[in-house]
Amino acid sequence: MPSDRKAPVNRWTWGGALTGVVPPMISPLTESLALDAEALARLVEHILGGGCSGLFVLGGCGEGAWLTLDQRAAVIRGTRAAAAGRVPVLAGVMLPGTGPAIEAARQAADEGADALVLGSPYYFPASGDMQRRHVESVLAAVPLPVLLYNIPQATHHVLAPGTVAQLAQDLRILGIKDSAGNFEAFQGFVALKKSRPDFRVLQGNEFLAAASLLQGGDGLVPGMGNFAPALFAGLIRAARAGDVPTCTHLQEQISDLCTLHAHGHWLPALKAACAMLGLGNGIPSRPLVTATEAERRAIAAILARHGFPASPKIS
Repeated sequence: MPSDRKAPVNRWTWGGALTGVVPPMISPLTESLALDAEALARLVEHILGGGCSGLFVLGGCGEGAWLTLDQRAAVIRGTRAAAAGRVPVLAGVMLPGTGPAIEAARQAADEGADALVLGSPYYFPASGDMQRRHVESVLAAVPLPVLLYNIPQATHHVLAPGTVAQLAQDLRILGIKDSAGNFEAFQGFVALKKSRPDFRVLQGNEFLAAASLLQGGDGLVPGMGNFAPALFAGLIRAARAGDVPTCTHLQEQISDLCTLHAHGHWLPALKAACAMLGLGNGIPSRPLVTATEAERRAIAAILARHGFPASPKIS
């Protein structure tokens, strides 16, 4: 049920929000796997203090598909309260079927999300027509706009530029986050802006961040924006200024930082990096487990060579 909270006054526009950095936030959890509300509030302040323009909750980094309904509600509610209208809150509804996605979309709307993030259905094979019906059904069920999400690593199905072009005829489709790592397809998404200039194309693959911005991409949705938001905000500024040498330098830093994901499973590794900087405690949802001491030492060394005051000891 919707709460009786007072709605904050928004101080943002979609045009501004989706042409910046919108990190896919981690979901800080307690040892009992409840939402750590205090850590969530600190994370929001850290991200916004680094110059980001939006908050994406319950995506892959936010473990949205693995959290309970109560956990999901708490994440949206807590993030919305912490954001206090400064930036939009986009809530992932990356669930395998249309029925569960509609339930999650209605919950997100009730909890005050500003938009949904929606990708391909999965588990069973999904054609382009099935993907289109999935998105259209969710749009029909709730009044919120949608940012599409192409992440075949998780859904095992690609959102092709042709399917996205059909969906983009609906102006409630704000744009797409592309994390597939296929730059040719990314350029296909950018080409859609010729017929619909307000369609936003955001890169989620951190290795392609600079190249994407310099070749027409609008913004970034980087997981490492949880702990290094200013780094990605700086890349956005350099790209807008056409400063290729600075973009190249920042991309080298980003690519080296990405090596932390190789130490154990990428998600506990990301949460460990955040925890070393006081952003949560590194605990992931089950069946994942917290990064080991050896993995944390390796991650701390990577962070340290980029000036982050990290210790492998996390609470």
